[in-house]
Amino acid sequence: MTRKQQRIYSIILIVFGIGIATTLSLMAMEENITYFYTPSDIFEDENLPPQDKAFRLGGLVAEGSLSRNGAIITFIVTDNAHQLSVAYEGITPDLFREGQGIIATGNLNPEGVFVADSLLAKHDENYMPPEVAKALEEVHGSDKTAP
Repeated sequence: MTRKQQRIYSIILIVFGIGIATTLSLMAMEENITYFYTPSDIFEDENLPPQDKAFRLGGLVAEGSLSRNGAIITFIVTDNAHQLSVAYEGITPDLFREGQGIIATGNLNPEGVFVADSLLAKHDENYMPPEVAKALEEVHGSDKTAP
């Protein structure tokens, strides 16, 4: 084999190796992505959310919907157009309350209740998670504040 052939084979091998590494990296990232949906997204598209995949649900905690039954907390998340029931077992963030913007991560069970694994709440009275603010703006125009 000549020196020129060795270089060509080396280059081909390096390009092939980079291609395999890129493919494996993209496949690993796809498995760890959690998509963000609002209650309206879920009600308007029957194919959402993807089955057996965790996703993030965002919106406002509906007034008068918060109830505790032992360690399980249930409440309704709304984007002021649609509502979705949420069940969460665990310690809530300190600023978690009704009328506040939240993002919950979890799965939708067969009964249509979102079972949350974690909750994120806004960190002051002027802040709303960007995904929630954008979703509320799309539903109600330019109103970015909680009602």
